[in-house]
Amino acid sequence: MRAFVEVDLKAIAKNIKWIKRGTSADILAVVKADAYGHGLVPVAKTAVKAGASWLGVALLEEALLLRKAKIKAPIIAWLTPPGEDFVAAIKNDIQLSVPSLTHLKLIEAAGKKAKRTPKVHIEVDTGMTRGGLLKEWDEFLKVIAKSNVEVVGYWSHFARADEPGQKANATQEKIFNSKLLELMNTGVIPKIVHFANSAATLTIPAVHSQMVRVGIAMYGLSPDVNHMGSSKDLGLTPAMKVKAIVHLVKEVSKGSPVGYGATEKTKSDTKLAIIAMGYSDGIPRQSSNAAGVYIGGRRAPIIGRVSMDQFVVDLGADSKVQAGDIATVIGGKGYSVDEWARAAGTINYEIVTRIASRVPRIYA
Repeated sequence: MRAFVEVDLKAIAKNIKWIKRGTSADILAVVKADAYGHGLVPVAKTAVKAGASWLGVALLEEALLLRKAKIKAPIIAWLTPPGEDFVAAIKNDIQLSVPSLTHLKLIEAAGKKAKRTPKVHIEVDTGMTRGGLLKEWDEFLKVIAKSNVEVVGYWSHFARADEPGQKANATQEKIFNSKLLELMNTGVIPKIVHFANSAATLTIPAVHSQMVRVGIAMYGLSPDVNHMGSSKDLGLTPAMKVKAIVHLVKEVSKGSPVGYGATEKTKSDTKLAIIAMGYSDGIPRQSSNAAGVYIGGRRAPIIGRVSMDQFVVDLGADSKVQAGDIATVIGGKGYSVDEWARAAGTINYEIVTRIASRVPRIYA
């Protein structure tokens, strides 16, 4: 294997148990996007075994894959545009989010075809201005009580919970509670209220309600390093390491241009290693020399642009590294997910979820 991802399932279980100790609410493990790049089915099974009561995905096909893997835990899918196979969802006991009147009508019609009552979670827009009911809310209230669906949940999503103390969080909470009261006044009483994402789970106990949705924290990463601190600060253990084979080592002279566009030149006589991963594998093309690999007992920073299938690191003139050696690209003693994110001008979520499927996952 030229490159591979090591996923520590024990770390994921440890993180869930750690989070569970801090709340009386049920935990919904968010395993969308192939479990943030960690592997949908293995992570979902681990999460349930570790104490997660629910699983959450964005896409219906993700939920169906979980059912195909014989996972029986309750599942909610919340990004299901018109045209999705709602009948298949209902027949497989997959609960659906309702962000509009259109969705409600389509899901209700699918329930009639499936000859089952759909289980739904009403999504309200409380200030994210993304998913959820907004201007339709008053009309929705007139319809929902008469609809042939089982309202299991009521939910929304924080926009700035990763910035503890932000006034926007309190504003969203107020809107959330107000709309919940309006819904209950129609006679519709959701069994489960859920609002807290990872950040709110870790910092706003008042919004835990009956269930919290744990995503990035489950994988041992901070929702926001700048505002909430690092994984270590939060008591979390990163679950992913990325490793790659050194394809080639070469000695080069001072002033040698490296990579497309010759954007960098070597500052001295040195040795360079060509690492067998690139942006097609999920290594950000815009990464700076603030990231690189750990090999031969030291860090070796990126030099030049990342290519489609490879990138170059500066080993130093005295390096003993050889072709065929294994470099740690992310994790361990090397560059963390957060360091890669800073080097690429992005967030840790993007780094782990962008690791391509052509890079095999190995589980421990």
